[in-house]
Amino acid sequence: MSPSPAPLWQPFTLGRVELDHRLALAPMTRNRAHPDGTPGDLAATYYGQRASLGLIITEGTQPSEDGQGYLNTPGIYTAEHIDGWRTVADAVHAGGGHLFIQLMHVGRISHPDNTPHHRRPVAPSAVSAEQDMVTPEGVKKTPVPRELNPEEIQTVIGEFRHAAASAVAAGADGVEIHGANGYLLHQFLSPNANHRTDAYGGSVQNRARFVIEVARAVADEIGADRTGIRISPAFPLGGLDEGDTEAVRVQYRYLVGELAGLGLAYLHVHHLGDDELLRSFREAWPTALLVVRYGRGREQIAGDIENGLADIAPLGRFALANPDVVERLRTGAPFNELDPATLYTGGAAGYTDYPTLARV
Repeated sequence: MSPSPAPLWQPFTLGRVELDHRLALAPMTRNRAHPDGTPGDLAATYYGQRASLGLIITEGTQPSEDGQGYLNTPGIYTAEHIDGWRTVADAVHAGGGHLFIQLMHVGRISHPDNTPHHRRPVAPSAVSAEQDMVTPEGVKKTPVPRELNPEEIQTVIGEFRHAAASAVAAGADGVEIHGANGYLLHQFLSPNANHRTDAYGGSVQNRARFVIEVARAVADEIGADRTGIRISPAFPLGGLDEGDTEAVRVQYRYLVGELAGLGLAYLHVHHLGDDELLRSFREAWPTALLVVRYGRGREQIAGDIENGLADIAPLGRFALANPDVVERLRTGAPFNELDPATLYTGGAAGYTDYPTLARV
């Protein structure tokens, strides 16, 4: 009888897809879309090169014009966007992978110069993030956003629903809702960005309401088993401050408990190190749990899976610089070094030209 494979190399069922192992591609913004938000000409090559990772989670993709924050990020709300993403989906599927498009509405992390309509960004409250933003005219501060009224909140929820349907129409296997890293959903959760006094602000339950309603709408539209969501408890990106450790635990245990009842395909946690909170997610969450940590070395990739805290380990920069990272991990081959200067510069350099073992 042959021994069982190490946990990292065991197959796994995630929603409707069958994965050969427990690795995935983490979502990473690359700023290489066309100005209209259609994925760039090299996007299919980039994602197709990494199809062996199995679960391919794309860069943040705006569900509407208001959702765009940065220059040259992709959208998934027009016919042109759908056509562009279809070429990506085809390339990933041809390589044996499965594509989940991350739906990212940036909220206040934007500047009018970067959007198609040049309007002020929207947010739960009119509180500036005071962040530096690269615009066509250089670096500028993010402005004071416009507070969404209750009717507009419902419109945004509808935009997420439409974007999810558009992703499936493009051939994606599912979507990941971006509820992390300082963007719109995270802003609703954070008391220093959400000063509302209506049903979407104030209490733990009210601050979680928008996130839950977005997740429910997307799951209703395309199926819970094609819907994942990402969170980042206590992550101070985008000027957010979610309070002390206990306040964060109360907020996120409530949120995760409510989301668990929707039967989503997975929960993706960008983890800062509160393992007690992570263990509570593990206990509450009925399906797949993805965990990514900053500063994780090659030797620590499988750690959370081996310790029972995660089912899948998404890879970020290791996968960016190594299209064949799965083979390199299996064989113990060395990794390519990442070139930080080419992360957001456009073109093939640092995007589709990292060598594989076969090309070394």
